[in-house]
Amino acid sequence: MSIQEGLDVGAAPASSDGDVTEERISTKEKVAYGFGDFGNGFMFDLGQSYLTKFWIDTCGIGPAVVALIFSLSKIFDAFMDPIAAHYIDSRKIGKRGKFRPVMMVSAIVLAVLTVITFTMPDVSMGWKIAFAAGSYAIWGIVYSFTNDPYGSLASVMTRNIKDRAQLATSRQTGSLGAQLICGVAFIPLMLMMGGMTGQNYMWAALVMAVVGVISFYICYRGTKERVRVNRAASQDKNGMKDYARAVLTNRPLLGLVLMTLFTISSMNVNNMMMIFFAQYNLGNIALQPVLNFVMIGASIVGIMFVPKLVERFGKKQTAMGGFAISVVANGLNFVIPTNLWTFMLLVTIGYAALAVPNAVTWAFVSDTIDYGEWHTGVRKETMTYAAFNFSRKIAQSLAAIVGAGMLAVTGYVAQADNQTEETLAGIKSVMTLYPAVALTIAAIILFLLYNLPDSKYRMIARELSAGRWEHGVIGESSLSSITGK
Repeated sequence: MSIQEGLDVGAAPASSDGDVTEERISTKEKVAYGFGDFGNGFMFDLGQSYLTKFWIDTCGIGPAVVALIFSLSKIFDAFMDPIAAHYIDSRKIGKRGKFRPVMMVSAIVLAVLTVITFTMPDVSMGWKIAFAAGSYAIWGIVYSFTNDPYGSLASVMTRNIKDRAQLATSRQTGSLGAQLICGVAFIPLMLMMGGMTGQNYMWAALVMAVVGVISFYICYRGTKERVRVNRAASQDKNGMKDYARAVLTNRPLLGLVLMTLFTISSMNVNNMMMIFFAQYNLGNIALQPVLNFVMIGASIVGIMFVPKLVERFGKKQTAMGGFAISVVANGLNFVIPTNLWTFMLLVTIGYAALAVPNAVTWAFVSDTIDYGEWHTGVRKETMTYAAFNFSRKIAQSLAAIVGAGMLAVTGYVAQADNQTEETLAGIKSVMTLYPAVALTIAAIILFLLYNLPDSKYRMIARELSAGRWEHGVIGESSLSSITGK
């Protein structure tokens, strides 16, 4: 057994505030990690923001069918995550680590599939629907093999709370940066090519996908898997019952899974419907990149304060504060009559405030991975992250049902100059009222279920660094041996 695979013998030194100090990482590496979600955004966020418009207006697929494609594909993808996790967790550590090689190879395949999803052959409608559903479902499977190892990577880069908060901020900055560029540049890029035609969607998607692969390569080259864990103990527990036990006994993870259903669906509905709101409620599709620039730009600035807020108030309290502000801003945006300036102000406040708990969530995930190891004696980074990612995909399905489903119910007419008052009211409701309600539920879930304060996590980090879990020494005993299951 290599030293990287073996047990880390002896307790690591601790700082005055209780953090393990041996795993501090450089600013350069934190930035490199953020480039992973920057690259991810050029493929994932592109689809979330523009595939609905592409399929409905350019390909002529009905809104109800689009909602069905999104929802069923995401549910299918969600159940593929445990398969991806099983493969990645069972991999041996190579020269380049356990997670980074899978992430990089999958990112290249994901880029190719991103371009394919924005391509539509000239066939009958039935075949168009089949092509859209099939290509997007395959895209989702490959996305699992890209995002699961990327998300798990942070947990083996450091156990230091401050570093994890900064990694979470770097990741959220990368994600918002990609959203900003896609939201500001994608439509103007197509207009420069001659208009929003099927061919121009494909070429614009190709440009974004190339940037995505380059960004993932920066992450791959610039990060290191340095946290030493007992891989031998974990390799002995590869059955699905052991995976299920590791996940279902992890209360903080359960809280994150349920909370994410509402946070991610709120964010995705906003991104999906912004182009429709600008075109019809505000009467000018050219306002969409302007709104995205202001909204996402403010979010990038706002999350720069997350590490300081976490240091001052703790992760859970920081997230709760972001929820509260976003709920109020979205609620006001719903009741105030539509006006460009008030809408821009309130949607910016609401989106920037939501970016705070979304950023903190990435630190939460790494903490729940360590909690799972400490609580069960078995470490399953990718399976734990896959459970979290499962909720993200169900949330994306929920967003599709809410967004595209609303267009179908209210009688949206593709490529029409104007829409009915009912359709306009529906677009505004899913842009404002849905986030206000959903984020209220998310805040309640976080408050009631997430029971891993920073003080408890520091204790867990020290125990793991000393090679111990809740009931003994890692590798000598596990939850299954103690319970007799």
